[in-house]
Amino acid sequence: MKFNVNQQDIQKSLNYCQGIIEKRSTLPILSNVLLNASNSSLTITATDLDLIFIHKISDVEILEEGLTTTSSSIMYDIVRKISSGKKINFSTDGDNKLHLESEKSVFNLNCINPSEFPLTDENFNQNDFLIESKKLLKLLNKCKFSVSSDETRHYLSGIFFHQSQIEDKIYLTAAATDSHRMSVSKVNLKENIDFEPIILPKKCIFQLCSLLEDYEGEVKISNIKSKIKFELNNSILISKLIDGKFPNYVQVIPKENQKKLEVDLKLFLDSVDRVASVSLDKKDGVKFNLLKDTLNLSVNNANSGDGKETLSVKFDHELDISFNSRYLIEVASQLDGDKIEMYFKDPGSPTLIKDPADFNSIYVVMPMKG
Repeated sequence: MKFNVNQQDIQKSLNYCQGIIEKRSTLPILSNVLLNASNSSLTITATDLDLIFIHKISDVEILEEGLTTTSSSIMYDIVRKISSGKKINFSTDGDNKLHLESEKSVFNLNCINPSEFPLTDENFNQNDFLIESKKLLKLLNKCKFSVSSDETRHYLSGIFFHQSQIEDKIYLTAAATDSHRMSVSKVNLKENIDFEPIILPKKCIFQLCSLLEDYEGEVKISNIKSKIKFELNNSILISKLIDGKFPNYVQVIPKENQKKLEVDLKLFLDSVDRVASVSLDKKDGVKFNLLKDTLNLSVNNANSGDGKETLSVKFDHELDISFNSRYLIEVASQLDGDKIEMYFKDPGSPTLIKDPADFNSIYVVMPMKG
């Protein structure tokens, strides 16, 4: 195998691979990437057995076709330290080493036989549809912070995706909850799709986000019972799905919250963030003392002190209620408009949060006790 490739092209590909490969793997081959130089392109593959990432580089000079595997982290560390824009020459010559040369640098990396690298060959072609990358990224960003970290309830450790229909419009709807807060968002699709409900794992969510942030265009999504595939131009991400039943989230959405608070989003976000700074433990909670058109925010921590701030708001009731400040900040950071709307029932009931600029997303946050 022998090929030449631009430093920035292979660095970008290897950078994505770092998020896939586990730092401490019991199988040495899973620490490696598979390099396949053939058909005038270089294909780089990384996997942890749950996720597979495949990236094709077309701007490459193939002098001799072949394939090998070598340490992803070591090769990435070398490549990123080579000057941007430089050509890197890669070759193997039967000594079980991958040779890298660029300017006056020469490296010889140990390889593992590519036949040991685990690959999948499932047929994903049965059910597929296209979605704009911006729409998919929006769904992921609006929901990912609500995904549970509690591994005992594995069915909450991902985003639930399903097809929904309102009147004659077809939507792809996403929902996530950790039982303390919940996010629900949907995007309109151009056509009816044949898409079974799935739960997308957390690791896949964050890898997919990093790919989508660098890509504009359509994403092809196809799934079989236990796996899903995302195709983005030169990249493919295949993930196992979470096997479990996501709870009926619709029945959790408050329907009787009549006490509406409206406030400037940036003022609210900055104020909550400032007041919460007095406590190192965000679980202390930020207290809302709501009076007519006034919101008094306060945090009191026995070890570090207290903080208060007052905001002018639109509110026509009186209410005292407390929240985990991080939950509020994470929701508020995802809103698109310049206002935030909060709908209350009483101090012990879930609060509904809406974005006046995005009718397709809602959030529910449980108040804190006491």
